[in-house]
Parts: sequence; C-alpha cells; structure tokens
Amino acid sequence: MNFIVYVSDYIMPFIFFYVIGMGLLMKTPIFDEFIKGAKEGFKVVIDILPTLIGLMIAIGILRSSGTLDLLSDMLKPVTDFLHFPSELLPIVLVKMFSSSAATSLLLDIFKEYGPDSYLGRLISIILSSTETIFYTMAVYFMAAGVKKTRYTLAGALVATLAGTVASVIITNLVFY
Repeated sequence: MNFIVYVSDYIMPFIFFYVIGMGLLMKTPIFDEFIKGAKEGFKVVIDILPTLIGLMIAIGILRSSGTLDLLSDMLKPVTDFLHFPSELLPIVLVKMFSSSAATSLLLDIFKEYGPDSYLGRLISIILSSTETIFYTMAVYFMAAGVKKTRYTLAGALVATLAGTVASVIITNLVFY
C-alpha cells in the first residue's frame, strides 16, 4: 500500500519532467507548442459552449421541476424487482448528461443517508464506473466534426449498464 501512495505522489511530476526532457532532447520549442495548444483549446471551448449551456439548463429544469423524482417513483416497481435502489435512479440518469449535476445529487444522498451507508457507497462506485455519455459525445464529436456516430451511443449505454450492474455486485460483495 505504501508503494502505491509513493508512486501516486511522484507520477505527475515525473510525467511533467519527462515531457519537458523529451522536448529538449528533440529540440522542440516547448513553450511555443504549449501556447499553440492552449490557443486551440480555447477555440474548442468557444465552439462547444452553446452545447454545454444547453445541457446544464436542461438538467436544471429536470431537477427543479421534479421530473427526476416522478420518473424514479414511476420506475420503482422495476427497480425493486431488479434489487436496485430507486433513490439512485435519478443520479444514474443525470450522470449520462452531466457529472456536476450528478455530483450535486450525490451530495443530497450523502446528506440524507450518509457517505458510509449502503446507498452512499453504491452510488459512489456507480459514479466512478460510468461516463457522461451525452456530454462526452457532444463535446468530442463536435470538436472533431464527426457527423455519423455509428454505434457509439449504443455501446456507451451498454457500458454504462455494465458499470452500474458491476457496481451493485461489487458493493454487495465487499460491503455485505
């Protein structure tokens, strides 16, 4: 365990100095390349900003209107049959769109049940095992100019389902 802590403390500085060292060995103008990359990054941010704002507004509307709670209540018989806590369904759904919105819902779970409760542990593992599908697709595909996404959405939804199911199994095995 101490080895992992030691490695994690020094891995980022090592990578930083490695990149600079390789740049110097290859006689690359490191700072100029950094500035060029930063400028390109700002252009990408400006291009995707309307999409990000739209996603944030949509999540805010769903959350404040009570739609997520209504959906959770409607699907409670299904989640009970699957042995999945219906209280966590809104977070799992919101996570596909926005990680920060899911984190705010996570804090609500922590306040109500506690971070060391079954629900707190389960949702923490779920959020660590899933991705913000629609946000990621919107940002990266828009930045790269991809028009045909093929099976990306289906694959991402299957991966999210697999991560969620695995999280339930792991939480039950480790903590119960």
